Amino acid sequence: MKVLGGSASPLLADRLAKELGEVSGKTVTKRFPDGECYVRVMDDLEREDVILVQSTATDADIVELLLLQDAIQEYRVRSLITVVPYFGYARRDKLFNKGEAISSRSVIQAIQRNTDAVLLVDIHNLMILTYYDIPVENISGMLQIADFLKEAGVEMVLSPDEGSVSRARIVGQNMGTSVDYLEKTRIDGETVRITTKMLDVYRKRVAIVDDIISTGGTILEAAKQLKDQGAKEVIAACTHGLFAQGALEKLEKVCDTIISSDTIENETSVVSVAPELAKAIQNYQ
Repeated sequence: MKVLGGSASPLLADRLAKELGEVSGKTVTKRFPDGECYVRVMDDLEREDVILVQSTATDADIVELLLLQDAIQEYRVRSLITVVPYFGYARRDKLFNKGEAISSRSVIQAIQRNTDAVLLVDIHNLMILTYYDIPVENISGMLQIADFLKEAGVEMVLSPDEGSVSRARIVGQNMGTSVDYLEKTRIDGETVRITTKMLDVYRKRVAIVDDIISTGGTILEAAKQLKDQGAKEVIAACTHGLFAQGALEKLEKVCDTIISSDTIENETSVVSVAPELAKAIQNYQ
């Protein structure tokens, strides 16, 4: 088996290879002066089972993934499993206005064309799994987050809203701590309003858990409320740390600790989803 990582996921690819007891392969990605992408697989993949790891946070990442799939299939590989740790466009899963594209469906159709199976991590909306015509599996990163938070002495787990409370429950159940949620109203793409809700957080270490932190508006308002209610420490934890528009700097002013997984590799990526991905891959063997 060969594990290959694109330029968006080299750390996770290496960690996954180690979990599987394999040596990670090498890929080269370059950009031409006009911005076009060039990729090359440096390993002989003839008759190999191949795992390709590449998050798709940007359009450039998506194009690179498609080119890597094509390069891999130039060899007579036995199988290809494509791991998309963070799947961009997952929040565009349906039509809101006439004339729009269903972006997640369009990207999925392109990705599934050149692979035997797809593994995702904490996909934002499970409904998009129905767009796949090949085997697909959604892996939870919450178990590894639970282990980290338990080690950190967290005493309570919160979801920023009722819609995401199922993820917080996974964390809380694996930690043996209480779980609650905040009341959120989204005003627009960047602004949210958190309704005041009294919680049993006084002098406690509290973690706010979500799948994605993008602009950070939800987590920021939630953390402010928890501090106002006397929380001893507030930890913001997510699987996918996008941290768009300076979100990390804003959150650092209110949250005591910010952690994310290695689905999007950045300075907060202290949790790895490699162990859970390895378990899923071994089930395909």
